[in-house]
Amino acid sequence: MYKITNMAQETALDWFVNSVFAKNGLIIYAELIEQAKAMEKEQIMKAVYDSMGTNFDPNMGRAEQYYNETYNK
Repeated sequence: MYKITNMAQETALDWFVNSVFAKNGLIIYAELIEQAKAMEKEQIMKAVYDSMGTNFDPNMGRAEQYYNETYNK
């Protein structure tokens, strides 16, 4: 079973995956889950980056640091 644990915060995707397995025991392919999580990470990082302003951090390092610290990845 795919279970996400030990996170500072739970993303919407993590909640969905955990809820589907907890309630229905459905099989979701790990590759698709990982692809969706990567897409979600990029979206969160872009939102953080965009909120910092245009001259802040051209390589998105601080946005990734925020993501890793917030979601304990």
